[in-house]
Amino acid sequence: MKRTHTIEQLIAAPIGAEATLMGWVAGRRDLGQLIFITLRDRWGELQCAFDPTESHEAMLAAEKLRSEFVVAFNGMTRPRPEKEVRDYPGGDREFVVKHVELIATAETPPFVVEEEVKASEEMRLKYRYLDLRRRQMVKHLTMRHQAVTAIRGYLNTQGFLEIETPLLARSTPEGARDYVVPSRVHPGKFYALPQSPQLFKQILMCSGIDKYYQIARCLRDEDLRGNRQPEHTQLDLEMSFATRDELFTLIEGTMAAVWKACLGAKLQLPFRRIPYDEAIARFGSDKPDLRFKNEIADLTALWDGTDANFINDGVAQGHRVHGVYVSGVSLSRKHLDRWTDSAKALGAGGLMTVELGSDKQAGSVARFVPEMAKFEAAAAPDLKKSDEGKGTWFMVLGPAAKNLKIMGQLRLQLGKHYELINESFWGWAWIVDFPLYEQDEDSGEVAPAHHAFTHPLAADLDKLLSDDPAELLSIHADNYDLVLNGEEMASGSLRISDPELQRKVLKKIGMTDEQIEARFGWFLEAFKYGAPPHRGIAPGIDRMVMKLVGTDSIRDVIAFPKTATASCPLTGAPAGIDEAQWTELNLKPLK
Repeated sequence: MKRTHTIEQLIAAPIGAEATLMGWVAGRRDLGQLIFITLRDRWGELQCAFDPTESHEAMLAAEKLRSEFVVAFNGMTRPRPEKEVRDYPGGDREFVVKHVELIATAETPPFVVEEEVKASEEMRLKYRYLDLRRRQMVKHLTMRHQAVTAIRGYLNTQGFLEIETPLLARSTPEGARDYVVPSRVHPGKFYALPQSPQLFKQILMCSGIDKYYQIARCLRDEDLRGNRQPEHTQLDLEMSFATRDELFTLIEGTMAAVWKACLGAKLQLPFRRIPYDEAIARFGSDKPDLRFKNEIADLTALWDGTDANFINDGVAQGHRVHGVYVSGVSLSRKHLDRWTDSAKALGAGGLMTVELGSDKQAGSVARFVPEMAKFEAAAAPDLKKSDEGKGTWFMVLGPAAKNLKIMGQLRLQLGKHYELINESFWGWAWIVDFPLYEQDEDSGEVAPAHHAFTHPLAADLDKLLSDDPAELLSIHADNYDLVLNGEEMASGSLRISDPELQRKVLKKIGMTDEQIEARFGWFLEAFKYGAPPHRGIAPGIDRMVMKLVGTDSIRDVIAFPKTATASCPLTGAPAGIDEAQWTELNLKPLK
């Protein structure tokens, strides 16, 4: 038999159409006089009826068919009885089978291929070819394809060239560990798999390409989380002679094209722009979730005149009081204890609460409030008319930086628990002007906050002359993150195109002239021959598709992902190599 229709095509055709379908047996009901088999292909599912009055031969063949057999069915559609019509594609019809061809049998699968799969994730990944037959997984991969197609279509109209860069390169300081590949023809030397095409795309700008993009595979040997994988895919993009606004407009147009193609949604442009320092002060995070208000407020001044010694003593030491107000919330003792435990788990010494709109003083520190009217005024941005001025301030006392980090995380917990988040809103924002450097948590040394090729803001260039770590940590850069619903979707910056400035920046992270020359001499050499100003960005494709399909796990949008331990249950990777390969690579296995 030759396939004439997919299930989707047959559902779109008039009832009564003849067709030959091919696919997998997804379900089977034997009623004795009739057999119903659900047929599945990539495009959908359809109930197929086997009626001995239509074809005795097909009925006999159907008796032998089992789950996941690969089959070809020839027949025609007819209306379902009215009481059996279902509200889903193809639910108004069934396919009466007249001829059957068994293409391949199947052993009993280790789990039932169904939407609410009951198998563990480890099992799903081991038998990924079965898991990918589920409609949800097909939907996710289809959405991914649509997103990438939309990206290419939009950027191709904007004068960009899609160019591939090498996968075998040399190690660069990108913030994570490299995966390394031993060279057989150069004994004792190693390639590094790219954490990003950063240096190559900058070289392309020096080459006069002007506008480059690539759907790039990138690899980082780092600890994994729900939205991280050892290998990921990103839209890698670079532009010469572009202003920040021009790049933002381009990326906003790209995202709008993707959301329209995949969801039929129209994004509100332009996206909000929030300086890094402001984002930390208002949301306690450089990845603010803008789907709800309830911003962090510095309430220190409102405690002037309090007789609470612990607050006065803390403020005298330079500590601050920061809080988030939630309208309509009144805490029982049980709930107060719960939120206090949450604050302590985040690093706070305790939690201070003040309830507004109560007939009596309510809240753990309400009796110490010098003037309740000021707290009511501070709550105004988050008041709701339906709550009649009632609600609760959640507050912590401590060093400002620590407070903001704690309250940023507590704000998210409060937003989720009290259903403050508008799930139908796309909370896009540009976070701009990050610090150029940060302090490494382990070593205490100054390290690049993004990467070592980011251009400092012009106003802070003189600070590079300083050897004072505090001065270096105060430098801001012309860099930016694109954030959606509290997650980083992309990171980019104006690049350094002056070789001497680049050397200065590398020296400030502890590299010697010899190290710079050995690792980046080839790169800096290109800048001597006319380097244009250039900037770029790299939105993550995997995270983008996660948002489009509404999943919390990156493994749900990648065809063959790794587990949380960076292993592949399907293939058994990583795995050992045989003795001959060790010898060829001039390496010795660990004993």
